[in-house]
Amino acid sequence: MRYFFFILLLAASVFAQKPDDVLATATGVTIKLSDLTPDTQTNVTEMAAKIGPARAALLDQMVSRRIFDAEAKARGVTMGKFIADEKAKVKGPTDAEIMKVIDGNQSQLASVPVAEQRRQVVAYLRERFEDKALGELYIQLKTKYKVTPGKDVNGKLLPTDIVVTVNAQPISAKMYEDFVQIPIYEAKAEIAEMVLNEIDNQLYSRLASMEAQALAIDSSELIRREVTSKFKDFSDVERFMIEDAFRTKLYEKYKVTILYTEPEVPRQVISADDDPATGPIAAPVKVIMFSDFQCSACAASHPVLKKVIAEFPGRVRFVVRDFPLETIHANAFDAAKAANAANAQGKYTEYIEILYKNQDAQDVASLKKYAAEIGLNAAKFELDFNSPATAAEVRKDLDDGESYAVNSTPTIFVNGVRIRNLTAMAFRSAIQRALRK
Repeated sequence: MRYFFFILLLAASVFAQKPDDVLATATGVTIKLSDLTPDTQTNVTEMAAKIGPARAALLDQMVSRRIFDAEAKARGVTMGKFIADEKAKVKGPTDAEIMKVIDGNQSQLASVPVAEQRRQVVAYLRERFEDKALGELYIQLKTKYKVTPGKDVNGKLLPTDIVVTVNAQPISAKMYEDFVQIPIYEAKAEIAEMVLNEIDNQLYSRLASMEAQALAIDSSELIRREVTSKFKDFSDVERFMIEDAFRTKLYEKYKVTILYTEPEVPRQVISADDDPATGPIAAPVKVIMFSDFQCSACAASHPVLKKVIAEFPGRVRFVVRDFPLETIHANAFDAAKAANAANAQGKYTEYIEILYKNQDAQDVASLKKYAAEIGLNAAKFELDFNSPATAAEVRKDLDDGESYAVNSTPTIFVNGVRIRNLTAMAFRSAIQRALRK
């Protein structure tokens, strides 16, 4: 879920920028950049042209965060609350504006029910209006909190060079590079994933055809023999394991070599702080999840992650840190405070399970009701919930998360490496990689 209003739109790769570059080979097979889909080729070849503008946009994003944080402090609220309040001032779209978009996009919306068409268009227009309002406010505040340009972020920089000064506070090239490394990596990794998926699909298809031809059978019969006939419980995990085993067999037989290079994954030092945790303190793997209890993706990911961690008894320490997205979830900050109050009575896990299951009912009355349901002392819960120290603990998590370039939830780190795909397979692979290292 989005946190700030600037979005990095960057398509980039770290390898092969010419159509005849070879990306992978196998016995009797060569895959070049020109063999990939036109969209992927375009993303790869346009990398260099898009990196520069993206770096400039990220500097603007860094400045906006400094300015909005300064204004929020001046108003005595968190930055998330400040942005949420500003968004609340924005008027929704009129019927005429809604119908104009619907009428202009009939081909794309033809299969969507009328009520859902309207809901999607309203959400789209409201987001546009909010972004426009925040952009205009940003321009106004740049004058209040004086912004002085420094050295060009796309030029040659020393770590101590100043790239911009905001509100009399300089931002050095090192601070800037630390800030941009994650979004630049994410953009590169997204395209790299697209490239590798296409390479894998092409190799699998072509090698399976070659194997079928060698056995004098058709490809469907080969897949039946090697994959579908081996299903027992017909689960997604079983399907993946069987298909992966067959793919590995083909790759080994036909000597597959992948020449395409993925971008190097940045490893960050992520503090667990003193937040709720399970698993041994000395466990070799630390999993840290920044979560919002009103976030549906968090509610979906949390049990999957816990189930995977259970596959590695005694080897993983799991920590949950708060990252309430106040810009879109009105009760998220209070829910985080309530979870901390429950933690003070030793029932954090039980309490957040209830929060994840009741994301539409997290007003203060409901939060107190949930505390009673799990037998918490009401007086102590209320005291801890309203304590300035509890609010400060949540803000500490927010500040730390922002310093790690967290801008959505859930954001999950395994030994300092951010996990891009929120699936059991991705969680399991990340933990296994961490254990190997």
